[in-house]
Amino acid sequence: MDEKIENVTPQIDFQKELAGLNDFSGQIAYLPGGYGGLGEAIAWGLAMRGAKVVISGRDEIKAQKLANEISAAGFAASGLQCDATKVDSIKKSTDAVVDTYGGLNLLVNCVGIQIEEPLLEVKEKSFDQVYETNLKSAMFLAQASARHQVDQGQGGRQIHLLSVRSKLGIRGRGYSAYCSTKGGMAMLIKQHAVELAEHKITVNGVAPTFVYTELIRYIVEDPEYHEKLVSRIPMGRIADPKDVVGAALYFLSPAASFVTGQILYVDGGITATQ
Repeated sequence: MDEKIENVTPQIDFQKELAGLNDFSGQIAYLPGGYGGLGEAIAWGLAMRGAKVVISGRDEIKAQKLANEISAAGFAASGLQCDATKVDSIKKSTDAVVDTYGGLNLLVNCVGIQIEEPLLEVKEKSFDQVYETNLKSAMFLAQASARHQVDQGQGGRQIHLLSVRSKLGIRGRGYSAYCSTKGGMAMLIKQHAVELAEHKITVNGVAPTFVYTELIRYIVEDPEYHEKLVSRIPMGRIADPKDVVGAALYFLSPAASFVTGQILYVDGGITATQ
């Protein structure tokens, strides 16, 4: 007869165990593409909760400007240059994060572009540019960060910013490159999650609908299309950058230590209707 186990539910000191679920003190967060609208909001969210944030992008001046603003508010931040379409530049930047701060705990991949072209007019050059910026960069940012996280032996977190277009096409727009690369990222997340699980590194994605950033200026400046878009979102509005911060911080936090390979759609309910 099997031995009876008296208590299956573990005895937990809730005050101790739950106290730090949203604490990022001592964590080193790397945000490539982090000076865009979404990255900026997440960088502030992490810094305000104790993380040291490193922001990078092709324009080092923009990265350093945001870092200076965060530092001026009393938090820890720095900026550096990284062209995420070049693997050597990715390696150099992640190495710089580790050399400067002694580690890399959190990767927040904010890199992404869209070049809109109808299917019958898609050019090889523009498709390759979107692929290299969105999907290829995600692969090698994840790899470079994971190498350091594995070597450190302390686990870690990786998140990628996706879009509802990783799951849904869009009528009336030329989104072949964008949708295919974001969809590819969704599968990349799942594969990386299962490969890195043994190292206690989680990999997840945050997928918003349209968010008020410079990337959707063309929508804001087209009142008819803007109204049509908003009417399809059950909550009746386009997202603000701050709407994405909570989802990102959750995946990056100790609260999500047993959550990996998942995508959270921050979309006002649009994927629930389709």
